[in-house]
Amino acid sequence: MSHAHGLIHDLPHLLPRRKFLGFAGTSLLLAACDGGPFGNSEANVTGKTVDGALCLKTPVETNGPFPGDGSNAISGSTVNVLADEGIVRQDIRPSLRGLVALAEGARLELAIKLVDVTNACAPIPGFGIYVWHCDAAGKYSIYDLPDANYLRGVAFTDGAGVAPFTTIFPGAYPGRWPHIHFEVFNGWKPAATVKDSLLISQFALPEAACAALYADTPAYAASLAAFAGSKLSSDGIFAGNTPEQVASQTLAITGDPAAGYKAIVSVGLQRT
Repeated sequence: MSHAHGLIHDLPHLLPRRKFLGFAGTSLLLAACDGGPFGNSEANVTGKTVDGALCLKTPVETNGPFPGDGSNAISGSTVNVLADEGIVRQDIRPSLRGLVALAEGARLELAIKLVDVTNACAPIPGFGIYVWHCDAAGKYSIYDLPDANYLRGVAFTDGAGVAPFTTIFPGAYPGRWPHIHFEVFNGWKPAATVKDSLLISQFALPEAACAALYADTPAYAASLAAFAGSKLSSDGIFAGNTPEQVASQTLAITGDPAAGYKAIVSVGLQRT
């Protein structure tokens, strides 16, 4: 499947991208306001710790055309890696289910912290987070690459609300800013699907890190061409959000192509 019109592929998901989601008695209240490219952006919803620090509710985004979460099909068969044995794992670079393909690229240690915006930004332990993204060449396993199912996995948040992943720095493809998809689940159960998720959203990669990596690393040659001229401010997903939301969705990254990267980001849930 080509990414030549990556944003066009996302359009059926973009239009209803703000919606109500719930699971096991937990509700996400999605405050909406006018604005954004599709007229249904979310207003900022913030919480405050006892020390006065703020946390921000993460806006809902499309899961896109390549989620592997039971929401779409290939050749008439539903694709749901969430039911695969071994999908709960920290290192998502290898393939699953006997496939041998391994994702190559700059190592990225990603820490996702889940916090409760309605409860003084308290960490939320024991929740599952499903992460997926494209490889160094801008291709998605399963859909673009039928002999690979790498760069997909679920990790649980620990007592500090943090879910750790070992992956690679994602590449880029035409029509989208470099990004990582994720879904949040209240706990985990076998054969979960997207309908069980509490939140579907995306992280943005920082511009400077993308430019440096894509220019200096041969595995990212295709991504360098796709990234040229793109801007986070005009991305069809993130452009509909407030500046504060975009800042909170953008990974804080340290490291370099040779040593690898570390990134941390907070995800805010609004719960009742």
